Amino acid sequence: MKKTLPETIVTAGHPDHVLLTAIATEISDRAGGELALAARFAAMLRQCVDDVIMTPKTGRRSYDELEKTEKTYIGTRVEIELRAMLRLPKGKLDTVILGRDVDIKNTMGSNWMIPTEAVDNPCILVAADEVRALCYLGLIVARPDYLTFGKNKDGKKSVSALGFANILWLLKEHPYPPNFWRTVPADVIERIFAGQSGNQRMANLFREVQGLPITRDVVEAVAQQQDFMRRIRSDNGRGTRDHLAREGVLLLSGHYDAPLITALGLPACSGSEFISYKPLSQAEVDLAATHGIALNRGN
Repeated sequence: MKKTLPETIVTAGHPDHVLLTAIATEISDRAGGELALAARFAAMLRQCVDDVIMTPKTGRRSYDELEKTEKTYIGTRVEIELRAMLRLPKGKLDTVILGRDVDIKNTMGSNWMIPTEAVDNPCILVAADEVRALCYLGLIVARPDYLTFGKNKDGKKSVSALGFANILWLLKEHPYPPNFWRTVPADVIERIFAGQSGNQRMANLFREVQGLPITRDVVEAVAQQQDFMRRIRSDNGRGTRDHLAREGVLLLSGHYDAPLITALGLPACSGSEFISYKPLSQAEVDLAATHGIALNRGN
């Protein structure tokens, strides 16, 4: 997305203000409030992109490596997932909100392509900036005055430079979870996926990447097993947590081990995240023991 965006002029007195603020309120309410919308939207967008990149299966680590058809599919996936998240029906365009047909447009670049059938209708504008890890959610009435004069071969126009000021933003430059694999060196990824079994790959993941929260989606992708949650827990000495404990490495769950994570001064984890850590002192080993986790003291 563009690094510099104009301030919105969609305020009281603007011809689109009443309609767009009503739609914005409806979207926020359907998501469970502004905070819930921000969290759920960012997570949904991240998953839509990552599910197409498919790092564990393809070795690709970024959006730029996708085929053209895959990039197009992300837009379709975002439309479907956003409708499901907000429990919105399908309409003549992509959806219907407050009785109005609304189009949903997604971009991983700096603008959106508006089809002729969406002109003069409200549009939900979605954008993800993979490089800066930011996301955007806005509303615009696609009036001809807000669009470019030129068209692409499909007859679609984009939002003009002046048109950007007519976007009402629900989320603007909002933090967006970075693609985990973009943050991991290539040689580390190779070592992680060198494991022949799900347990081995998960152990490699938490052995190689310590002190950072790792999402459930990443763990599931590495494990490539339906019962990965069972494998990650202690499992009569066979689970990933057991293997790492024998090496003196803690594997902690944000849901079950939050007190120990806090006591060790590690980054906070959500209930669906995990973090690994190798204690640096006997005091930290003893602290883990008081929380019911015995480590191999020889390491």
